[in-house]
Amino acid sequence: MAVTTRAGSGVVRRTPYELLALASSGFILLDTDDTPATSVVVVDLDDTVWTDDLVAALAGALDVPGPVLIGFAHAELPELVQPVLEKLTLTLAPAGPGRTCVQGDEAALDDLCARVLGTPGAAIALHGLLRVTSSLPVVEAITAEAAAYSMLLGGDEFARWRATTPQRPTPTVGEPVRLERPDATLMITLDNPARRNAFGAAMRDALVEALRLPELDPSIERVELRGAGRIFCSGGDLDEFGTASSPVAAYRARMSRNPGRQLHLLRDRVMVQLHGAAVGAGIELAAFAGHVRATSDTWVQLPELDLGLVPGAGGTVSIPRRIGRWRTAWMVLSGARLDATAAHAWGLVDELV
Repeated sequence: MAVTTRAGSGVVRRTPYELLALASSGFILLDTDDTPATSVVVVDLDDTVWTDDLVAALAGALDVPGPVLIGFAHAELPELVQPVLEKLTLTLAPAGPGRTCVQGDEAALDDLCARVLGTPGAAIALHGLLRVTSSLPVVEAITAEAAAYSMLLGGDEFARWRATTPQRPTPTVGEPVRLERPDATLMITLDNPARRNAFGAAMRDALVEALRLPELDPSIERVELRGAGRIFCSGGDLDEFGTASSPVAAYRARMSRNPGRQLHLLRDRVMVQLHGAAVGAGIELAAFAGHVRATSDTWVQLPELDLGLVPGAGGTVSIPRRIGRWRTAWMVLSGARLDATAAHAWGLVDELV
């Protein structure tokens, strides 16, 4: 692989047999010279004779906190190995059991490793967070994500991004969310097309208020969420990132005004219509809905790693419940765009229109 795996590089590549031999010495946290510098462990799954005993032992060894764990194989992986794959952050392989694998070659592996090394703190936080949010009830999982996201706002990786990204004044706009009530349906439209429906504080607060209506009024049988203009939502307003007075203040704001929680509670009544881009918060919030439709020009992306962050609008909660935490990890770590067809095939979108 092109990414170096020498001691201190941040990446090591190990076979299952090597990992088991090193397990008693805490291999997950140590590099080859016994320094705690590893950000990525690549688990080379080729040329392995899988047995029940090997699978059980390796799955147990991998079930500890540590760096990003990327499985890799050139051939399809058998059902037997699923308990191992479930412990990994994700696996690149032609095919495998369940939703644990994403197709990818050595070049894709190199790219993932390089991206993790660019913001290792956020990547490692994502690995641990997805393990937690996938097993917790939704509301508690949202709380865990908010804590991790707010912590990273106080970190060096986010500070580096903020220092190199010009922060423009945020223009004052009219009502960022438009409401209509035909019969028993509440139509909610994200309505700031000049800013590509960037999900800033004003839009968040207006959406929270809009979603309180069906909570209080059972005569609203259906909620439809759309976006005005060329795209559904371009994600969080980058000019507002890092403007909270402290990570604690950011955490409190996320917990007191959280549209993801409300969408989850209303999910059986909510339909989201995607078109164009649904980036960051755009797809994170949509994934909470009971039904998501998308036009053929829709594409989705989770770009938060480039900022030294993890998804913060509920994406580590809503998206894994649709596509699994391993494919969610791939979306974040790769930063790749997923088109409408792929999003539908994975279950992130329920219907193409």
